Amino acid sequence: MTEPGGSGPEVSGNVFHGPAAFQAGDHNVQVIHHHAVLTAGDVLDTAADELARVVGAQWTEEAALRRLTDPSPLPVRWRVSERKAVGRVVAATGEGAARTRFGPLPGIAPTTRAGLRAGGGLTELHAVYGGLASGRLLLLGPPAAGKTAAAVLLLLDALAHRAALPSAADRARVPVPVLLSLDGWDPAGEKAVDWAADRLSRQYTLFHGRGGRARARRLLEQGRVALFLDGLDEVTGRLRGAMVSALETAPFRLVLVSRAKEAVLTAKKARLGGALALEIQPVRPADAAGYLLDRLPAAPSPAWRALTGRLLSETGPGPVSAGPLADPLTAPLADPLAAALAGPLAIALLRDVYGDDDPVDELLDTARFPTARAVENHLLDHAVAAAYTRRPGHPRPRYSARTAERTLRHIAARLTEEGTRDLRWWHVPGWTSRRPRTIAVWIVSAVVCGTPGAIMAWNVSPTPLTTVVGALGAVAGGHAIARRLARFDVPQPLSSAGWRDIFTRRTVGSGVGQWLFVATLLCLVVPVVPLIDDAPPWWLWYLVTLPLGFSEVLVTGRGYEIVSGAPFLSLGTGSHYDPVRENHSRPSVLDTRSVGPRDVWRHHLGLRLFLGLLTGLALALYVGPIVAWAQSPLQGVMFGVTALVWTGATCGLAGNLAVATTLTAVQLHYEEGTPVRLVHFLEDARRRNLLRATGPVYQFRHARLQERLALGEGDAAG
Repeated sequence: MTEPGGSGPEVSGNVFHGPAAFQAGDHNVQVIHHHAVLTAGDVLDTAADELARVVGAQWTEEAALRRLTDPSPLPVRWRVSERKAVGRVVAATGEGAARTRFGPLPGIAPTTRAGLRAGGGLTELHAVYGGLASGRLLLLGPPAAGKTAAAVLLLLDALAHRAALPSAADRARVPVPVLLSLDGWDPAGEKAVDWAADRLSRQYTLFHGRGGRARARRLLEQGRVALFLDGLDEVTGRLRGAMVSALETAPFRLVLVSRAKEAVLTAKKARLGGALALEIQPVRPADAAGYLLDRLPAAPSPAWRALTGRLLSETGPGPVSAGPLADPLTAPLADPLAAALAGPLAIALLRDVYGDDDPVDELLDTARFPTARAVENHLLDHAVAAAYTRRPGHPRPRYSARTAERTLRHIAARLTEEGTRDLRWWHVPGWTSRRPRTIAVWIVSAVVCGTPGAIMAWNVSPTPLTTVVGALGAVAGGHAIARRLARFDVPQPLSSAGWRDIFTRRTVGSGVGQWLFVATLLCLVVPVVPLIDDAPPWWLWYLVTLPLGFSEVLVTGRGYEIVSGAPFLSLGTGSHYDPVRENHSRPSVLDTRSVGPRDVWRHHLGLRLFLGLLTGLALALYVGPIVAWAQSPLQGVMFGVTALVWTGATCGLAGNLAVATTLTAVQLHYEEGTPVRLVHFLEDARRRNLLRATGPVYQFRHARLQERLALGEGDAAG
């Protein structure tokens, strides 16, 4: 187009960037190639949408596993807490302020003091979360009040609200909620954004690889991720205060989940500015009855009708202090059954223990169950048997109820004796006497690993003295392997939980650099040494020094313990190399708690075991070709096989936490009657909602369940 009266182009304010296309004739085809260039905002939009998808799939599955959504969730009720855990409500709502930290999310009205007075349910909870000007929300309650369950349901509602927005621009304004555990964060050495970015980069594959952590950090800095942080009450008091102070200036929305008592104690040292504390209320008897009836046949049995009828006749939940699993002597409700069913845990246990036709009305007998604690104890005592009882339409349990209860009682007793709730499978080798498995490993190692060495020695010098020396060497070597395995009787730190912990960019670069440097140096130096007439070919040096590069990768990172028992390859595994490892490694996996117990188990039984056996092959590759060149190919092969067997057994088998745990599980099976595949059983118990996974450790579903199982059958009955 041209301007009127001129020949220059018309200025419209629009600029076309792209190829020109010409058309001629009828029925022509116009092909235009578009070359789109993604901006930084587009990349973050894509990352946020993908994160929302992954988080949604993750917590939808977990909510189903916890039975929070099928067929309908237990109603969540809350009210503004009157405890001295936060400041004034007006500081959280921002009413009258010229500016607020966060504007309301698209489709949500601002939260006001008037709207908070009446409390509400899950829908209102999401409205408070999305409209809170401070962006700081605390979910409080007594033990087993359903705080984490409320946080999970709130997270799913937030994701559903984000997905329902028709505009991509509006979706970009809604942060993606991510639920993390606070345990393992040291706020003195790591800022909140850095810690959260590292957790996201470890936990979600879309942040793996080059630039992934930086992308996660940008999402956090721009407030496009909201953190739901659980377990504030599970860290030490001093650390709680430091965490709260560090979160004060976090640029993203926060939802903190904590027991009320610990939140009040923390507020005496550090108070989260502008936070709003909401207290999860005890379950109303009518809500408990409705929840149970939704999971019963249309025509319930007389026993169930009697129990739900009793609940429906109750007028209220009683005071907050008499919450779920609280001491009934402290704040009893009028009816022991209603008091016991004031929390989600007891309600879920009730449905687990009693089937559709079971005599559930026995719980109405106040002579037998005079207090809420008596009802709770009864449900807890039958929880394991109920979880492993075959139900019509469901597959047969892999373990009998008797085996499961015996195993879980033994585990609960061990954890209680150690004063912990965390079941770390890599600490299991310390649960039994090491003598039986040490002797067994000694004998097997001496026979299996000593045979190749004896054959090699006999081939070199077939004399009786060689036989005796070979036998003594096999016995000594077997003893060394057994002693290496026995060190796991003392609790060991978890050094790695995935291949990225071992093969970082710096460790791989260091290993490749050392290999090329040493091999090239030998190629240049050895041929000019006067004493060496027949120098090996250059390719042999690159072959025999390859194991040195392999060992360098391991000793500079979290795999150094794998090669610590290998001759020639263990240089650098001492404490003097710790600064190098600290520089080359990422934060400890155990501290981040970003992977599950089964993932850690598979890592040790897979990658670390393979690397240990590969260390044996590396040593064989190191000494075998040299002996073959200097002596004969047969002797080189025999030396290589001997090195492979002994080093593989020392580094791969005896130096592996999963192998030590497996051998201990076999020993426990014969001594205590526990399953041979102990980790498999623990994962099965988690699927049956008796255990839960918190990072790389297992925990009992609730502290009261562990406490009850630890008493033993006789004590529990009493």
